[in-house]
Amino acid sequence: MDAVLPTPLTEAPPRDGGGELRGLLRLAGPLIGANLLQMGVYAVDVIFVARLGARELAAATLGVYLYSVMMWALIGLVGAAAPVIAAELGRRRHAVREVRRSFRMALWLSVAASIPFVLVLAHGERVLLMTGQDPAVAARTGAFLSILLFAMIPAVAASVMRVTAAALGRPGWATAVTAMALGVNILGNWLLVFGHGGFPALGLEGSAVASVVTTVAMLGAYGLILLLDPRLRRYRLFGKWWRPEWARLRQIVVLGVPIALTLTFEGALFSSAGFLMGLIGVIEVAAHAIALQIAAVTFQVPFGLAQAATIRVGMAYGARDGAWVARAGWTAVAVCVAFMSLAALALWIAPRLFVSAYVDADAAENARLVTLAVQYLAIAAMFQLFDGVQVVAAGALRGLQDTRVPMVIAGAGYWIVGFGVAVVLGFHFRMEGLGIWIGLAAGLLVVSVLLLWRWSRRERLGLVPHTP
Repeated sequence: MDAVLPTPLTEAPPRDGGGELRGLLRLAGPLIGANLLQMGVYAVDVIFVARLGARELAAATLGVYLYSVMMWALIGLVGAAAPVIAAELGRRRHAVREVRRSFRMALWLSVAASIPFVLVLAHGERVLLMTGQDPAVAARTGAFLSILLFAMIPAVAASVMRVTAAALGRPGWATAVTAMALGVNILGNWLLVFGHGGFPALGLEGSAVASVVTTVAMLGAYGLILLLDPRLRRYRLFGKWWRPEWARLRQIVVLGVPIALTLTFEGALFSSAGFLMGLIGVIEVAAHAIALQIAAVTFQVPFGLAQAATIRVGMAYGARDGAWVARAGWTAVAVCVAFMSLAALALWIAPRLFVSAYVDADAAENARLVTLAVQYLAIAAMFQLFDGVQVVAAGALRGLQDTRVPMVIAGAGYWIVGFGVAVVLGFHFRMEGLGIWIGLAAGLLVVSVLLLWRWSRRERLGLVPHTP
């Protein structure tokens, strides 16, 4: 008979804010480290491809936008396993069996749901032409995506393994695996983009091949960890992998579809901003890519806090402990606000320093690119706080298995406000890229305010179960 196995996340609820802070940071720290290393993996691709020229960088940027929107939607879908597993651990009843069922169905879902998106990526050039992109750039993007699409299923399946390991008290493995991935990606790009070590110089396509190899390596590493780690292997996560659990699959889908749509709304907003930049010019796309990459690095800290908040709040939700729910959510928000305030200050004071990590800021041919990227970072500095608060508040609400209303908030805030302001300012008022970035900030502001309001009223809205 399955036993209930103790983990660091099934400890007694912390009695004060200090105890919750320590619990949050023990979980969030490795996840933040993994997120930052993952940004390093993405940055490697940009740094190598940027040396191929503005057109190749624009093609890779647009291709990654399309791929990322789909991948993050799928990760959101299967990521619903995290609050389900956390609640099961919080209830402490038949945890082993229930965790295994949730993991198995999330893994099934990662494969089945990815297939339609892979087929869309196979027609990437046609998709980009439909959005009015430059035909030459669209052709290069299509070639890039025809290889990158093979990374989709491994990436989504690896995300299931990652969140499961974290929920079961092993978040450190995420950092270790992503550090390995960074090394693999650096080596792969060095060998294949410019043709070192006797390999052919494949250029843009070489970067795509390196990404596929890196993703497959991550999937293999996580699989071995779940099989060999002394704590994780007791759950026998791959046991009876062929057996369906339709009720559990339905639960994950019901929770996961709104999460997927929420991430899609946000990701598509930033991706659409890239497409809008493409209507202005290639240099604008490149500048947008660099500024967004820099802003995304700081975003990984609140993103890791949000992942941890989902698990911590989910544990409290499963334990039916309203006081613990409050401590878990508000502690994550407070840490987020403190960090993002510092990040905003850094971007405001020294934007050119950050841009110089991607291109030679003193080269004459990069003058316009650098000027635009610095302008966009000024706006990014202003929306850092909003961006952090919205993702942490959403993560805390997911711990309460509240996903539908946050989805509506995200859709309205990002697309009615964010995209609307971006189009009006960027094209009607001819502010171009600067107007587009102001639109991004407006959307984030609205979503952060509404999600934080919903979290603060969770008890009145009946989102928190009563303690028996």
